[in-house]
Amino acid sequence: MSKKVVTLGEIMLRLSTPDFKRFVQSDSFDVTYGGGEANVAAALCNYGLQGTFVSKVPNNPIGQSAINHLRRYGVDTQFIARGGDRLGIYFLETGASMRASQVVYDRAGASIADVDASEFDFDKILEGAEWFHTTGITPALSDKAAALTEAALKAAKAKGITTSIDLNFRKKLWSKEKAREVMSRLCQYVDVCIGNEEDADTTLGFKAKNTDVTKGELNLDGFKDVFKQMQEKFNFKYIASSLRESHSASDNGWSALVYDGTNFHHTKQYNVRIVDRVGSGDSFASGLIYGLVTGMPMPEAAEFGVAASALKHTIPGDLNHATLTEVKELMKGDGSGRVQR
Repeated sequence: MSKKVVTLGEIMLRLSTPDFKRFVQSDSFDVTYGGGEANVAAALCNYGLQGTFVSKVPNNPIGQSAINHLRRYGVDTQFIARGGDRLGIYFLETGASMRASQVVYDRAGASIADVDASEFDFDKILEGAEWFHTTGITPALSDKAAALTEAALKAAKAKGITTSIDLNFRKKLWSKEKAREVMSRLCQYVDVCIGNEEDADTTLGFKAKNTDVTKGELNLDGFKDVFKQMQEKFNFKYIASSLRESHSASDNGWSALVYDGTNFHHTKQYNVRIVDRVGSGDSFASGLIYGLVTGMPMPEAAEFGVAASALKHTIPGDLNHATLTEVKELMKGDGSGRVQR
Protein backbone atom coordinates (compact mmCIF):
# COMPACT_ATOMS: atom_id res chain seq x y z
CA MET A 1 0.00 0.00 0.00
CA SER A 2 1.50 3.34 -1.03
CA LYS A 3 1.90 6.07 1.54
CA LYS A 4 -0.99 8.54 1.78
CA VAL A 5 -0.49 12.31 1.77
CA VAL A 6 -3.47 14.66 2.21
CA THR A 7 -3.37 18.24 0.92
CA LEU A 8 -5.91 21.05 1.46
CA GLY A 9 -6.40 24.17 -0.63
CA GLU A 10 -7.89 25.88 -3.66
CA ILE A 11 -7.80 24.64 -7.23
CA MET A 12 -8.19 27.31 -9.89
CA LEU A 13 -8.83 27.62 -13.58
CA ARG A 14 -5.66 28.90 -15.23
CA LEU A 15 -5.89 30.90 -18.45
CA SER A 16 -2.48 31.64 -19.94
CA THR A 17 -1.46 33.51 -23.06
CA PRO A 18 0.14 31.30 -25.72
CA ASP A 19 3.59 31.86 -27.26
CA PHE A 20 4.79 34.41 -24.66
CA LYS A 21 2.15 36.91 -25.86
CA ARG A 22 1.06 39.83 -23.73
CA PHE A 23 -2.51 39.94 -22.47
CA VAL A 24 -3.33 42.80 -24.84
CA GLN A 25 -2.08 40.79 -27.82
CA SER A 26 -3.79 37.52 -27.13
CA ASP A 27 -6.98 36.34 -28.87
CA SER A 28 -7.09 33.05 -26.97
CA PHE A 29 -5.92 31.41 -23.76
CA ASP A 30 -4.47 28.01 -22.99
CA VAL A 31 -6.63 26.32 -20.35
CA THR A 32 -5.44 24.20 -17.45
CA TYR A 33 -6.06 23.89 -13.70
CA GLY A 34 -3.79 24.25 -10.72
CA GLY A 35 -3.20 25.50 -7.21
CA GLY A 36 -0.47 25.08 -4.63
CA GLU A 37 -1.82 22.09 -2.74
CA ALA A 38 -3.42 20.43 -5.78
CA ASN A 39 -0.04 20.62 -7.53
CA VAL A 40 1.60 18.85 -4.59
CA ALA A 41 -1.02 16.07 -4.54
CA ALA A 42 -0.62 15.47 -8.29
CA ALA A 43 3.18 15.36 -8.11
CA LEU A 44 3.10 12.85 -5.25
CA CYS A 45 0.77 10.61 -7.27
CA ASN A 46 3.23 10.93 -10.14
CA TYR A 47 5.93 9.51 -7.83
CA GLY A 48 3.72 6.56 -6.85
CA LEU A 49 2.22 7.77 -3.56
CA GLN A 50 -1.48 8.26 -2.77
CA GLY A 51 -2.22 11.98 -3.03
CA THR A 52 -5.59 13.04 -1.61
CA PHE A 53 -6.74 16.59 -2.34
CA VAL A 54 -9.37 18.35 -0.20
CA SER A 55 -11.15 21.47 -1.42
CA LYS A 56 -14.54 22.91 -2.38
CA VAL A 57 -15.57 23.60 -5.96
CA PRO A 58 -18.83 24.80 -7.49
CA ASN A 59 -21.38 22.15 -8.43
CA ASN A 60 -21.20 22.97 -12.14
CA PRO A 61 -19.26 21.75 -15.20
CA ILE A 62 -16.26 24.02 -14.47
CA GLY A 63 -15.91 22.58 -10.97
CA GLN A 64 -16.22 19.10 -12.44
CA SER A 65 -13.56 19.88 -15.05
CA ALA A 66 -11.13 20.82 -12.29
CA ILE A 67 -11.85 17.54 -10.50
CA ASN A 68 -11.47 15.57 -13.72
CA HIS A 69 -8.12 17.24 -14.36
CA LEU A 70 -6.77 15.98 -11.04
CA ARG A 71 -8.29 12.51 -11.47
CA ARG A 72 -6.46 12.22 -14.77
CA TYR A 73 -3.20 12.23 -12.81
CA GLY A 74 -4.35 9.81 -10.12
CA VAL A 75 -5.35 12.26 -7.38
CA ASP A 76 -7.97 11.03 -4.89
CA THR A 77 -10.77 13.64 -5.13
CA GLN A 78 -13.50 11.86 -3.15
CA PHE A 79 -13.43 14.38 -0.29
CA ILE A 80 -13.84 17.52 -2.42
CA ALA A 81 -17.04 19.33 -1.36
CA ARG A 82 -19.44 20.74 -3.96
CA GLY A 83 -21.19 24.07 -3.68
CA GLY A 84 -20.71 27.81 -3.69
CA ASP A 85 -20.75 30.19 -6.61
CA ARG A 86 -17.65 29.79 -8.72
CA LEU A 87 -14.18 28.45 -9.35
CA GLY A 88 -11.41 31.01 -8.94
CA ILE A 89 -9.52 32.01 -12.08
CA TYR A 90 -6.03 33.30 -12.62
CA PHE A 91 -4.61 34.74 -15.81
CA LEU A 92 -0.93 34.22 -16.62
CA GLU A 93 1.27 36.15 -19.02
CA THR A 94 4.63 34.38 -19.26
CA GLY A 95 7.60 36.73 -19.39
CA ALA A 96 10.93 36.29 -21.14
CA SER A 97 14.41 37.76 -20.77
CA MET A 98 14.06 41.03 -18.81
CA ARG A 99 10.22 41.08 -19.03
CA ALA A 100 8.70 39.55 -15.91
CA SER A 101 5.73 37.20 -15.89
CA GLN A 102 2.42 38.65 -14.72
CA VAL A 103 -0.48 37.09 -12.84
CA VAL A 104 -3.96 38.62 -12.62
CA TYR A 105 -6.37 37.05 -10.14
CA ASP A 106 -10.13 36.74 -10.55
CA ARG A 107 -10.90 34.67 -7.48
CA ALA A 108 -13.20 36.79 -5.28
CA GLY A 109 -16.24 34.79 -4.17
CA ALA A 110 -14.69 31.41 -5.01
CA SER A 111 -16.36 28.37 -3.44
CA ILE A 112 -13.39 27.58 -1.20
CA ALA A 113 -13.58 31.03 0.43
CA ASP A 114 -17.15 30.39 1.60
CA VAL A 115 -16.49 27.13 3.38
CA ASP A 116 -17.16 25.64 6.79
CA ALA A 117 -15.03 23.08 8.58
CA SER A 118 -18.21 21.09 9.30
CA GLU A 119 -18.39 20.24 5.56
CA PHE A 120 -15.39 17.91 6.01
CA ASP A 121 -14.96 14.80 8.14
CA PHE A 122 -11.26 15.06 8.90
CA ASP A 123 -11.28 11.82 10.91
CA LYS A 124 -12.26 9.99 7.75
CA ILE A 125 -10.16 12.12 5.37
CA LEU A 126 -6.98 11.64 7.41
CA GLU A 127 -7.48 7.93 8.05
CA GLY A 128 -4.27 6.09 7.13
CA ALA A 129 -2.44 9.31 6.17
CA GLU A 130 1.20 9.83 7.02
CA TRP A 131 1.45 13.47 5.98
CA PHE A 132 -0.80 16.56 5.75
CA HIS A 133 0.18 19.59 3.65
CA THR A 134 -1.28 23.03 3.07
CA THR A 135 -0.04 26.54 2.18
CA GLY A 136 -0.37 30.14 3.27
CA ILE A 137 -2.57 30.81 0.24
CA THR A 138 -5.59 28.99 1.65
CA PRO A 139 -5.97 30.93 4.94
CA ALA A 140 -5.48 34.16 2.96
CA LEU A 141 -8.69 33.54 1.00
CA SER A 142 -11.09 34.30 3.87
CA ASP A 143 -11.54 33.99 7.63
CA LYS A 144 -13.60 30.85 6.97
CA ALA A 145 -10.81 29.32 4.90
CA ALA A 146 -8.32 30.20 7.66
CA ALA A 147 -10.56 28.46 10.23
CA LEU A 148 -10.77 25.41 7.95
CA THR A 149 -6.97 25.31 7.61
CA GLU A 150 -6.55 25.49 11.39
CA ALA A 151 -9.14 22.74 11.94
CA ALA A 152 -7.36 20.47 9.46
CA LEU A 153 -3.91 21.07 11.00
CA LYS A 154 -5.26 20.43 14.51
CA ALA A 155 -6.96 17.21 13.38
CA ALA A 156 -3.74 15.99 11.71
CA LYS A 157 -1.62 16.80 14.77
CA ALA A 158 -4.12 15.02 17.03
CA LYS A 159 -3.64 11.88 14.92
CA GLY A 160 0.16 12.13 15.05
CA ILE A 161 0.40 12.89 11.33
CA THR A 162 3.38 14.93 10.11
CA THR A 163 2.20 18.39 9.00
CA SER A 164 3.77 20.83 6.57
CA ILE A 165 2.99 24.31 5.34
CA ASP A 166 4.42 26.30 2.45
CA LEU A 167 4.30 29.94 3.57
CA ASN A 168 3.47 31.29 0.08
CA PHE A 169 2.62 34.94 0.87
CA ARG A 170 0.31 36.55 -1.72
CA LYS A 171 0.13 40.32 -1.24
CA LYS A 172 -2.92 40.55 -3.52
CA LEU A 173 -4.88 38.39 -1.04
CA TRP A 174 -4.09 39.86 2.38
CA SER A 175 -1.93 42.32 4.29
CA LYS A 176 1.41 41.50 5.87
CA GLU A 177 -0.09 42.24 9.31
CA LYS A 178 -3.02 39.85 8.83
CA ALA A 179 -0.70 37.20 7.41
CA ARG A 180 1.60 37.38 10.43
CA GLU A 181 -1.30 37.13 12.87
CA VAL A 182 -2.89 34.09 11.19
CA MET A 183 0.26 32.25 10.09
CA SER A 184 1.90 32.58 13.51
CA ARG A 185 -1.17 30.86 14.94
CA LEU A 186 -1.20 28.09 12.32
CA CYS A 187 2.53 27.38 12.64
CA GLN A 188 1.99 26.07 16.18
CA TYR A 189 0.63 22.91 14.51
CA VAL A 190 3.33 22.58 11.83
CA ASP A 191 6.27 20.15 11.76
CA VAL A 192 7.83 21.12 8.43
CA CYS A 193 7.91 24.75 7.28
CA ILE A 194 8.70 25.52 3.65
CA GLY A 195 9.13 28.99 2.20
CA ASN A 196 11.51 31.38 0.55
CA GLU A 197 13.28 34.31 2.20
CA GLU A 198 10.55 36.84 1.33
CA ASP A 199 7.78 34.63 2.73
CA ALA A 200 9.63 34.05 6.01
CA ASP A 201 9.91 37.82 6.40
CA THR A 202 6.39 38.84 5.36
CA THR A 203 4.42 36.05 7.01
CA LEU A 204 6.41 35.39 10.17
CA GLY A 205 8.64 38.45 10.58
CA PHE A 206 12.03 36.76 10.15
CA LYS A 207 14.50 38.47 7.85
CA ALA A 208 17.70 37.20 6.25
CA LYS A 209 20.55 39.66 6.72
CA ASN A 210 22.54 41.06 3.78
CA THR A 211 20.63 39.10 1.15
CA ASP A 212 19.38 40.56 -2.12
CA VAL A 213 18.25 37.96 -4.65
CA THR A 214 17.91 40.59 -7.38
CA LYS A 215 21.71 40.96 -7.34
CA GLY A 216 22.14 37.26 -8.03
CA GLU A 217 23.81 36.79 -4.67
CA LEU A 218 22.90 34.48 -1.80
CA ASN A 219 24.11 34.94 1.73
CA LEU A 220 23.60 31.50 3.24
CA ASP A 221 24.62 32.72 6.69
CA GLY A 222 21.65 35.09 6.60
CA PHE A 223 19.28 32.21 5.86
CA LYS A 224 20.84 30.07 8.56
CA ASP A 225 20.24 32.85 11.07
CA VAL A 226 16.58 33.08 10.02
CA PHE A 227 16.10 29.30 10.19
CA LYS A 228 17.51 29.23 13.71
CA GLN A 229 15.12 31.99 14.78
CA MET A 230 12.18 30.12 13.25
CA GLN A 231 13.17 26.85 14.86
CA GLU A 232 13.53 28.53 18.25
CA LYS A 233 10.06 30.09 18.06
CA PHE A 234 8.04 27.24 16.51
CA ASN A 235 10.16 24.13 17.15
CA PHE A 236 9.80 22.98 13.54
CA LYS A 237 11.29 19.57 12.78
CA TYR A 238 12.51 20.78 9.37
CA ILE A 239 12.71 24.20 7.74
CA ALA A 240 13.32 24.43 4.01
CA SER A 241 13.68 27.21 1.50
CA SER A 242 14.10 27.11 -2.22
CA LEU A 243 16.75 29.63 -3.28
CA ARG A 244 16.17 31.45 -6.54
CA GLU A 245 18.80 33.67 -8.11
CA SER A 246 16.89 35.59 -10.75
CA HIS A 247 19.26 36.56 -13.56
CA SER A 248 16.29 37.23 -15.88
CA ALA A 249 12.75 35.93 -16.44
CA SER A 250 14.31 33.23 -18.63
CA ASP A 251 17.37 32.13 -16.63
CA ASN A 252 17.52 31.43 -12.91
CA GLY A 253 19.87 29.77 -10.48
CA TRP A 254 17.94 27.24 -8.40
CA SER A 255 18.94 25.45 -5.20
CA ALA A 256 17.59 24.88 -1.70
CA LEU A 257 18.58 25.03 1.95
CA VAL A 258 17.13 22.62 4.54
CA TYR A 259 17.65 22.67 8.33
CA ASP A 260 16.78 19.89 10.77
CA GLY A 261 17.44 21.81 13.96
CA THR A 262 21.07 20.69 14.03
CA ASN A 263 22.44 20.48 10.50
CA PHE A 264 22.06 22.61 7.39
CA HIS A 265 22.16 21.17 3.90
CA HIS A 266 22.61 23.42 0.87
CA THR A 267 21.79 21.46 -2.27
CA LYS A 268 23.46 21.41 -5.63
CA GLN A 269 22.56 24.48 -7.69
CA TYR A 270 20.93 24.15 -11.12
CA ASN A 271 21.00 26.81 -13.81
CA VAL A 272 17.53 26.56 -15.30
CA ARG A 273 16.22 27.92 -18.59
CA ILE A 274 12.58 28.61 -17.80
CA VAL A 275 9.63 27.37 -19.81
CA ASP A 276 7.09 27.88 -16.99
CA ARG A 277 8.07 28.68 -13.40
CA VAL A 278 4.54 28.57 -11.94
CA GLY A 279 4.33 25.62 -9.56
CA SER A 280 8.10 25.31 -9.11
CA GLY A 281 7.84 25.96 -5.37
CA ASP A 282 5.08 23.35 -5.12
CA SER A 283 7.27 20.86 -6.96
CA PHE A 284 10.08 21.50 -4.48
CA ALA A 285 7.64 20.97 -1.59
CA SER A 286 6.28 17.76 -3.09
CA GLY A 287 9.77 16.44 -3.78
CA LEU A 288 10.92 17.18 -0.24
CA ILE A 289 7.76 15.56 1.18
CA TYR A 290 8.25 12.50 -1.06
CA GLY A 291 11.82 12.13 0.15
CA LEU A 292 11.03 12.50 3.83
CA VAL A 293 7.86 10.37 3.83
CA THR A 294 9.66 7.51 2.03
CA GLY A 295 12.52 7.56 4.52
CA MET A 296 15.29 9.38 2.65
CA PRO A 297 17.87 11.10 4.89
CA MET A 298 17.26 14.87 4.98
CA PRO A 299 20.11 15.79 2.57
CA GLU A 300 18.90 13.27 -0.01
CA ALA A 301 15.27 14.44 0.36
CA ALA A 302 16.45 18.02 -0.19
CA GLU A 303 18.38 17.01 -3.32
CA PHE A 304 15.35 15.12 -4.64
CA GLY A 305 13.15 18.19 -4.06
CA VAL A 306 15.45 20.61 -5.81
CA ALA A 307 16.08 18.28 -8.77
CA ALA A 308 12.33 17.70 -9.19
CA SER A 309 11.63 21.42 -9.12
CA ALA A 310 14.49 22.22 -11.49
CA LEU A 311 12.81 19.88 -13.99
CA LYS A 312 9.42 21.52 -13.37
CA HIS A 313 10.75 24.80 -14.75
CA THR A 314 10.95 23.05 -18.13
CA ILE A 315 7.31 21.86 -18.15
CA PRO A 316 4.33 24.04 -19.15
CA GLY A 317 1.35 24.18 -16.78
CA ASP A 318 1.04 24.10 -12.99
CA LEU A 319 1.78 20.40 -12.50
CA ASN A 320 5.15 18.67 -12.42
CA HIS A 321 5.11 15.70 -14.80
CA ALA A 322 8.77 14.79 -14.27
CA THR A 323 9.08 11.07 -13.52
CA LEU A 324 10.85 9.44 -10.59
CA THR A 325 13.49 8.11 -13.00
CA GLU A 326 14.12 11.55 -14.50
CA VAL A 327 14.49 13.15 -11.08
CA LYS A 328 16.88 10.46 -9.87
CA GLU A 329 18.96 10.67 -13.06
CA LEU A 330 19.27 14.43 -12.63
CA MET A 331 20.29 13.93 -8.98
CA LYS A 332 23.11 11.71 -10.25
CA GLY A 333 24.29 14.52 -12.50
CA ASP A 334 22.71 13.80 -15.89
CA GLY A 335 21.48 17.26 -16.83
CA SER A 336 22.68 17.07 -20.43
CA GLY A 337 19.22 17.18 -21.96
CA ARG A 338 20.29 14.67 -24.60
CA VAL A 339 17.51 12.92 -26.51
CA GLN A 340 16.51 9.66 -24.79
CA ARG A 341 16.14 6.93 -27.43
